[in-house]
Amino acid sequence: MSTSLLNAENLYIPRPEFPHPHWQRQHWLNLNGPWSFRFDPDDEGAQNHWSTDQAVPFDAEIQVPFSWASPLSGIGKDVKGIGWYRRVVTWSPTVSGSRLFLRFGAVDYVCDVWINGCHVGSHQGGYGSFEFEVTGVWQMDGSNTILVRAEDQDHSYQARGKQGYGEIRGIWQPVWLEARPQTYIKDAKFRTYMDGRIEVAATIMADQAGTAEFTMDFADHTVRHTLTAELSAGENQLNTCFIVNDPQLWSPDTPHLYEGVLKLGGSFGLDQVATYFGIREVGTAAFGDRGYRWITLNGKPVYLNGTLDQSYHKTGYFTYPSDEEMHDEIYLMKRLGLNFVRIHIKPEEPRKLYWADKLGILVMEDMPCFWGNPDEKARQAYEQEALEVIERDYNHPSIFSWVMFNETWGLKTDPKEAGVTGDIGRQSSYLPETQEWVREKYRWAKRLDPTRIVEDNSPCNYDHVETDINTWHFYINGYEQVRAHLDDVVSKTYPGSPFNCIGGNVQSDAPLMNSECGNVWGIEGGAGDSDLAWHYRYMMNEFRKHDKLCGFVFTEFRDVINEFNGYYRLDGTGKEFGYDAFVPGMTLADLHSPDFIVLDAPPCRTISAGEQAVVPMLRSSFSDRHHGQRLTLKWELWHDDLGVRTVVDSGLLKVDWEGYGVAPLSALSLTMPDRDAVAVLAVSLMDTAGQTITRNFITFDVRSGEAGGYAAEGGGVQIPVSSFAEQTFEHHWTSIQGVKVSGAGKGRFIYDVALPGIAEQNAIYDIEILFEAGAKRVLARNIEGSIDTDMGIGAMHGADAKVEYNPNTYYMTDEEKHPSRLNVLIDGEKIGSFVLPDDPADSRGVLSWHYQPVANKLDEAGSYGYLCRLSVPVQMTAKLNRSRTFRLELEAEEGGLALYGRNAGRYPLDLLIRYNG
Repeated sequence: MSTSLLNAENLYIPRPEFPHPHWQRQHWLNLNGPWSFRFDPDDEGAQNHWSTDQAVPFDAEIQVPFSWASPLSGIGKDVKGIGWYRRVVTWSPTVSGSRLFLRFGAVDYVCDVWINGCHVGSHQGGYGSFEFEVTGVWQMDGSNTILVRAEDQDHSYQARGKQGYGEIRGIWQPVWLEARPQTYIKDAKFRTYMDGRIEVAATIMADQAGTAEFTMDFADHTVRHTLTAELSAGENQLNTCFIVNDPQLWSPDTPHLYEGVLKLGGSFGLDQVATYFGIREVGTAAFGDRGYRWITLNGKPVYLNGTLDQSYHKTGYFTYPSDEEMHDEIYLMKRLGLNFVRIHIKPEEPRKLYWADKLGILVMEDMPCFWGNPDEKARQAYEQEALEVIERDYNHPSIFSWVMFNETWGLKTDPKEAGVTGDIGRQSSYLPETQEWVREKYRWAKRLDPTRIVEDNSPCNYDHVETDINTWHFYINGYEQVRAHLDDVVSKTYPGSPFNCIGGNVQSDAPLMNSECGNVWGIEGGAGDSDLAWHYRYMMNEFRKHDKLCGFVFTEFRDVINEFNGYYRLDGTGKEFGYDAFVPGMTLADLHSPDFIVLDAPPCRTISAGEQAVVPMLRSSFSDRHHGQRLTLKWELWHDDLGVRTVVDSGLLKVDWEGYGVAPLSALSLTMPDRDAVAVLAVSLMDTAGQTITRNFITFDVRSGEAGGYAAEGGGVQIPVSSFAEQTFEHHWTSIQGVKVSGAGKGRFIYDVALPGIAEQNAIYDIEILFEAGAKRVLARNIEGSIDTDMGIGAMHGADAKVEYNPNTYYMTDEEKHPSRLNVLIDGEKIGSFVLPDDPADSRGVLSWHYQPVANKLDEAGSYGYLCRLSVPVQMTAKLNRSRTFRLELEAEEGGLALYGRNAGRYPLDLLIRYNG
């Protein structure tokens, strides 16, 4: 599926692989690489005949296939307008008498092409693939000049999608030449059935009438079928059917592809196309006595664990630099246990869809939206583009759904832009006539492709018209808020309900699924760059509680330039969710298991020491793998007793795993530890072989009620971290309601410590100092103050999130570390030091999350430190036994210091001085 990294002129070729691996011919030439380039801001090229004047100087070089706005293009200028490309090529097909086609993966937006001064064609649309036959103008024995004029003016009628992260301008997908015989296979569509029946609808272009043999040869010649056809000159439609014995079905778990060739032979010669298909059926069905449907794959329910993919790269923008990076995108999704991805407001590059087919992940592919009024010009442009996309991507088994519109973008009519007069107060609105156009496009897509689920509009405004799948968006933060919202949506979802519909339309029994969620926009002013692990776990738990819900789309797969809610950073580096600190071995994939244990309880609950807590549990099954088995639920209540993992109680439950959907299990009754603690209920579901199927957890803030909080053995003094006597940092501040203190850079927090007097404690023989501390990554807002930014719709177009000024920002733990060294001094004498590896924030910061006062405003949420404990040297202990007072200094050398008190961080303690005598 690849070619040399050097072309005939010995020029380096980026993206050397065949661009459309689902439809590949043997004789082709990759035209990626350096082209001459020139901007044309005044549109003088057309008037001055640049297309025919070889002497016109082109003053720059551009790397195709990268948008001229992107760094990888070598131009890197985000300017709309006109760009001209020129390339001189010498190439002739191997087979004499072949027809020659110049093919473009995509060009944004209007494209005109000349070969040797002859105009060979025009195309409009930024995402569809297109081609021009150039046989009659190509010099087979000499050099040829290819000239491309690309114009991108960002007109409101253009189907641009969400390009604001980085504009796709001009040529932005591969360009290649392709040779074909005089009669050739133009297209073939495969419709597959679980029983192995394969229907094929092929289009043949014949230069003259005659007899031809059309052969399908797949799976190393084990699947073969031949059809003899009488062709007429011009376009011919061939329809045939064959059977695959013992069909191997395609799914994310078993992405089996039938790879092979289509051959068309006759007096004209032989045309051969390498292609593939996957056998699978997508549908919806009701199970049992339910009055609603679930999404099905191959006749069985499938729970869709999905993510929103902006498909954006920091250097290539929407063009991936290499095939390997497209492969790795799918790999990175699958390693999280995800089984599906929604490509957001754009069709995906065919090579990435190939890797989705090959590696196995379901794809929901969006049509690109326009941003102006839905007038006739916009509708025509959209319809043309949508047709190209569906026609091109029809054969990818990974694609299970087409989304025609998103969040009503481009569907609301602005009366001013539309020239409406006499109704000045009228708001932009989703007009009834536009609703009917959307219904028409939904039905049109169903006729064009009856094999897939089609959605009219993926809504955030509860405005479906007619759809195969009943989805909605929400961006809400806070456990109680998310729980109440999901309960409300589920209760309002039933056949005949007007909820989530517009214009008098009502719901059918279509499957209920979330198609966007997350806390990136569920927080006032946006979440900035903050921890998502805490929110994510309880949101997954609430989703799986509802039998009607059959999937979700989390925003998003990677961070982008102004949204930082990704599982990964933009460069692909990982984030630490911290779940394995609660349940050994637990990862994000545990939350995406088709068989899942719901803990129907808050992520953390304040409770008294020794109190009993009842935790309801449910099982959620969207796989029949373990049906009919008795599984084992292992549970454990434990807490970290200042560095010692202490199990309070544990047990095993036998669980009958029967049937799809959600059903109650026996509740757990737990007795809390008898001291201050962050207690963890950890559960693991195991199969009959003892292998773990899924893991989950909740936490409890156990409070003893004793003065000072933590019950210290022997004796102890606890000092709130905010009650320092002095500090020497240039910048310092308190957070989380005053129970966390931070200092930027180098400096000290100084505490005056008073030990018990001799009357209370006759002798003190040993002293131990314990506290929780982390480094401090200083943000711009820590120094200059925060800035509240309402980006509005600009957020969809790449507006600057001012992340370091965002009051909600506290960087989630990731692969980039920010260490600090901490020295501990008593009365000016250093007694020890610690290396604080990082300034982390993730689900391990239980108390920092639990004591957030407002759900949609974050105050260093999820931040935590490391348990620091050291013993005071014996000689100094003897001195302190006499004085009973000392000055404790916690000094950061360079990397700053954060100190966590009782209601912040990971450990339920303030600065603790333990002693015994």
